[in-house]
Formats: sequence, C-alpha cells, structure tokens
Amino acid sequence: MSPRSLQVPCIVRARAAAAGPAGERWLADLPDTIAAVEAGWSVVVGEQLGGGTAAFVARAVTAAGAAAVVKIAVPELGFPRRVRTLAVAEGRGYVRLLAQDLERDAVLLEALGVSLDRSGLAPERQLAILSALLRQAWTVPPADGEAVQDKAADLAELVQRLWEDLSRPCPEATIRYALGCARRRSAALEPHRCVVVHGDAAAANALQVLQPRPGAETGFVFVDPDSFLGDPTYDLGVALRDWTLQLLGAGDPARLLRRYCQVLAATSGMDPAAIWDWGFLERVSTGLYVLSLGADQLARPSSPPPKRSPRPPTTDGTNRSHTAHGPGLLAAVRGTRESAARRSPGLRPFAA
Repeated sequence: MSPRSLQVPCIVRARAAAAGPAGERWLADLPDTIAAVEAGWSVVVGEQLGGGTAAFVARAVTAAGAAAVVKIAVPELGFPRRVRTLAVAEGRGYVRLLAQDLERDAVLLEALGVSLDRSGLAPERQLAILSALLRQAWTVPPADGEAVQDKAADLAELVQRLWEDLSRPCPEATIRYALGCARRRSAALEPHRCVVVHGDAAAANALQVLQPRPGAETGFVFVDPDSFLGDPTYDLGVALRDWTLQLLGAGDPARLLRRYCQVLAATSGMDPAAIWDWGFLERVSTGLYVLSLGADQLARPSSPPPKRSPRPPTTDGTNRSHTAHGPGLLAAVRGTRESAARRSPGLRPFAA
C-alpha cells in the first residue's frame, strides 16, 4: 500500500490521541507497521475498510491468492486477551484468526461480508441472530485465574467522570437514572454465572460469512471482541443499545423498545429487566464517550429533547416511567417517554 493512500479516520486518530505517546507513535509508525505485516505474513494490503473506531483495517490478499483482512489496533490494554478469544473460539461464533503479531497489535483475519446492521434484515431478526451468536460466543472458556469484571461499576465511574469533564452535557436526571441501572446490575452480579462476554455485541460487529461453514450457522460471526469475564446480560444490553433510527421514527417507541428487549430475553432465556438496565446504561455511557472523542453528530443526532423514560419491562409485564433525557444516543428514546406518559398520565416523576 502506498503511504500516500493511507487515510486514518478521524475517530481512530482521536482514539490514538487518547492513548498518549503510544498512540502518537502508532500513527507515525503505521506505514512501517503495514509494511512489516505484509512481509511477515506474505500478504499484500489493499483497500482500507471503514467503520472501525480503534484500528486500521484493510483488505489483504495472501500469497495463495485468498482474501483476508488486516487489522492493526490502536495501542490499548487487553489486545492479547481479545486475540486469545479469537484463537480459542476457532471460528465458532467468531471470525477466524489466521495470524497474529502481538508486538504490533496486529491480526490477520478471514474476509467477511456485510455487517448485520446493513443486511436489510428486520431488527427483530437481527436481534435473534445476535442472541444466537452470543450463545456460541459465551462457550469460550476463561483464562486460568481470570477475574470477574464488575462492568457496571466501571461504567458508573465513566459516566460520572465524563459528565463532569464534558461540562454536564445532559440533565442530571439522566445520569441519576443510568447510575441506578449500574447499581442494580452491580448488586446482581453473580460470579458463578459469568462468562467471557463479547463486550461490544452490536449488529455492526456481526459480519456475514462469505460461504457457509461450521461455527457460523446463522450466516454471521462476531468481530472485535472486548473479551472480559462478566455478566452475560451485559452483551444483550449492548445489542439493545442501538436502533436509533428505528426508535426516532416509531409511532410508539416505548412499545417498540420493549418488543426488542423481549426478543432478546426470549431468545436468550435472560431477564428482560437486566437487559433493559444494561441497554440504558450503555446508551448513556456510549453517548458521553463518543462525545468526548469529538464525534458530536453520533453523540447528538438531531431530535427534540425527550420528556419521559420508561422503566424496564418486568417479568409480570408491568412498566413504570421516569423523567430523563440525555446526549445523542439517548435521544432515540424520547418517544418512549412521551408515549408511555400518554398511556399512563399518572406516572410519578423520576426518583433515584
């Protein structure tokens, strides 16, 4: 690849800048790193691929003429752990790992097709596929001595810190509700039920296989695992986090979001209230995080301010609402609050 054709996306540059001196070196050395992996793996790196937020990703062709993908990640803790997940999975629910260079934070992966979020499949079908993929992904055994991660506590700290650092870009009610979700999930953490979660199980991280193969019975596999030992319902909350366009365009967003949550619960056998908590916490934390990277449009899609936020669906089918609204990604639930308030005018205001 010619260095002149190298265009690192702005959000990847921001991630590199956030990594400090190591990220600066990563950017400066990237052309040499690409040349090194080409020589080491006997591949030719070609067209860059978009959509990534923390890595240089490009098509490649092996010496045998087979298609592949090269990924060179921005320096971050945990890259060896993520590579281990791909290696142990051996293609079951995950992309196949063809080669690795941990010194350069680089991997060579099987070539894949379109992402699930661009497949044209209905959201409910996409959610069912994500649930099926997660049941495969959760079979990866933890490393010896791997500690359970209290992800809810970590996200609570992130939300509080970024909200202050960004000069409180959303109402305190939103933050209080998100922190309530975090407290519930942290209190409910059961180490003996924890699995190696994907960690970012969004539809954009599930890609179509180019031809049928064992381990990809749904036709899709996961890429880019964060890989930590944690609550499996966290993965399902990430799957619920997105769907901004569908929610903003829905006549009854509250009913739509509950249906999405119930699809995930029914196909996974997990608690819908737990899935809801994680989805809300993920929406707020991700909105604040991408705002901190300067991705303002992603964090704040154009929409009127929301008025009400529904409580998660419960096992007895009831639903309670609280006032809340927040940055960008959270704006998609504005209609859920409004429609819930119309159906239940006596709903009490937000309370921690």
